[in-house]
Amino acid sequence: MKVIKLHQEERDTIKQAIGNNRHAQQKLYSQHAPKMLGVCRQYIKDVQQAEDIMITAFMKVFTNLAKFEHKGSFEGWIRRIMVNECISYLRVQKKVSFLEDEFFTEDSFNNIESHFSVDEIQTLIDSLPDGYKMVFNLYAIEGYKHQEIAKMLGISEGTSKSQLSHARKMLRGQVDKLKSYENGTE
Repeated sequence: MKVIKLHQEERDTIKQAIGNNRHAQQKLYSQHAPKMLGVCRQYIKDVQQAEDIMITAFMKVFTNLAKFEHKGSFEGWIRRIMVNECISYLRVQKKVSFLEDEFFTEDSFNNIESHFSVDEIQTLIDSLPDGYKMVFNLYAIEGYKHQEIAKMLGISEGTSKSQLSHARKMLRGQVDKLKSYENGTE
C-alpha cells in the first residue's frame, strides 16, 4: 500500500510541476539533483562544470516534463536527459575523439577490488581519454548496448566495442599500478 502511495505522490508532484508550481519543481530537483550530479560527474571531470550541465539538463527536464509518459521510472527518464546533455557538451567542446579499430577482441575485465575508494575509482575513470571514458560509462555504468552507444555517439558498433576494450585495458593497467604502489613493489 505504501509503494502505491509514494508512486501517486510522485505523479501528483510531476503534475503540479507541469503546471509551473515552483514548490513542486523544487521538490523534484531536491529529490533527484544529488544523484544526477553524480551521473554528470561520471562524464565531466570538473565538478563545477558538471553542476552547470546538470542545471541545464534540469531546465530541459522541466521544459519537457509534459512529455514524460509514466511508462518507466521518472529517475531513469531524468538520467537519460543528463547523459545526453553531457554528451552534447563534450561534442560541442570537441573533447571526444574515437579511434577506429577493426580488430576487437572482448577480454574479461577484473572487478576493481573493494579496497579502492569511490574517489580513487572516479579518478581512474577521469584519467581515461574522453572517448574511452564516455563509452565505458555508457556501457559499464549506464548499461547501454554497443548498438545503442554507436547510435547515440554517431560511431560504428565496432568503434564502441574497441573504445570499451581500450578503456578496460587502461583501467586494468592503472589498477595494477596502484596495487603495486600500495604493495611497495614499484
